Amino acid sequence: MSQFAAVGLGNAIMDALVRISDSSMLDRFGVTKGQMTPVDHERWMEVHDAVASAGVETASGGSCANTILSMGLMGADVSYAGRVGSDDLGRIYRESLSAGCNHEAVQVSTTHATGKCLSLITDDADRTMLTDLGASVTMSDLAPFDEHIREAEILHVTGYLLLGEPMASRCMEAIAIANQSEIHVSIDLADPFVVNATKDTLLHILEEFATVVFLNADEARALLGCGPKEAAVQLSEDIEHVVVKDGAKGSYVHHNGRLYTLGIHETDAVDSTGAGDAYAAGYLYGITQGWSAARCGDLGARIASLTVGQVGAVCRDVGALRAAVEAARG
Repeated sequence: MSQFAAVGLGNAIMDALVRISDSSMLDRFGVTKGQMTPVDHERWMEVHDAVASAGVETASGGSCANTILSMGLMGADVSYAGRVGSDDLGRIYRESLSAGCNHEAVQVSTTHATGKCLSLITDDADRTMLTDLGASVTMSDLAPFDEHIREAEILHVTGYLLLGEPMASRCMEAIAIANQSEIHVSIDLADPFVVNATKDTLLHILEEFATVVFLNADEARALLGCGPKEAAVQLSEDIEHVVVKDGAKGSYVHHNGRLYTLGIHETDAVDSTGAGDAYAAGYLYGITQGWSAARCGDLGARIASLTVGQVGAVCRDVGALRAAVEAARG
């Protein structure tokens, strides 16, 4: 029996979340609404200081960490690997992870500051991100996380890792270990920016290694030039579990030759940050329970709804999360 239900390798990023009432500010900052823009420390601080008067909330983040932490809070045995700095943000990050991850393999850098992501949340609950990667992209090896992969049912990674070295190599090494160990390789394509920047590598991973893939409608168009339903069918030729999210319209899930059209669980949307990560957490949790693809997708939608109804990428209400699990279990 595997020690871990799921393990994740990601960019360990502290989230700084702020609501802005005027979306025209995004044009002033030169960023594309709803997407992630990589920036250096100076540019990050410039925008942060410009919006600080609106009130900034901090929480541990990074797409993969959000998914793994959510699974842990739902009750799964999980482990997460990333890299932070030897600073206050790094300490806070690891303390935050401990709330749901009963194991972690987070490395600490003495030469780089902890990475950080500024999420600008507009009145429509959409989020636009500026990311300074810092220490999160400086892992020189996987140890001791390589052993965690071998003891897991699922390895989960995201496309963000592929944006540069050395993390692209760490990602491929982790996937190779998972492939050798014959466990699920799950990948979230992350962002249209990521898809456009790393398309050839993503297609290689999807064709050769992935057994689970998560993407949204915009990422589907960037990757394949087609709509979400068509993308689900096309990707199913190589991948066992295909999940294409289409915002408020729901999602398409393809598994074992069957396409499922699933709805959402409505909520008063506050912040869409981490909604896709939350969906992935629910879906992967369902896989570890041996559930049908439709039931996995229903749980994904339930966890995403909880996340969208609050500020922040991870719902930390354990009672609500576990109630969602029981509701999906039926």
